[in-house]
Amino acid sequence: MLNSEIVTEAEMAAVQIPGGNTVVLPAASRIYITQMLGNSITAATDVGLVRISRDQAIAGGVLAADAAGEMQPAESENLPLEKRVWRVLSDIFDPEIPVDIVNLGLVYSVEVTPQQDGTSCVHVRMTLTAPGCGMGPHLMAEAEANIAELPGVGEVQVEFVWDPPWNQDMMSEEARMQLGML
Repeated sequence: MLNSEIVTEAEMAAVQIPGGNTVVLPAASRIYITQMLGNSITAATDVGLVRISRDQAIAGGVLAADAAGEMQPAESENLPLEKRVWRVLSDIFDPEIPVDIVNLGLVYSVEVTPQQDGTSCVHVRMTLTAPGCGMGPHLMAEAEANIAELPGVGEVQVEFVWDPPWNQDMMSEEARMQLGML
């Protein structure tokens, strides 16, 4: 399926890269899948490069319904909430670079604060590779949604910060190796 052309069976919503505009791809659209990582697909289409959520890919007939979501190992339930948050953030991939936002160095901090009702408030400080990136709101929404699904989370706050500004030195060794920089 990766690096192959597919014809959609039904219309589906997508987000243009890098502008961040929502578009609707009509049924019978020809798409060329360039990246399938985490819970999204990056594809070349008649309207340019787009990011398609796993749910929309299933609705459009691009993925089979049994491909919905990636299961976390059962042992992850026993991890502290902060570690589970880092795990779900590492399932969010930059739409243009095949590296997750954690290894890219875009996530600066995760703070978990217990609340009186027994849940926790999770506060994430992150940045983007460039302040004007149109994909920022979509990456933020994906982070918020993925964290909110974790058991024990009552509130999620994702904050974009620009200090310190992101640079390639913030990438993990794994990311640099994957991108051929080492």
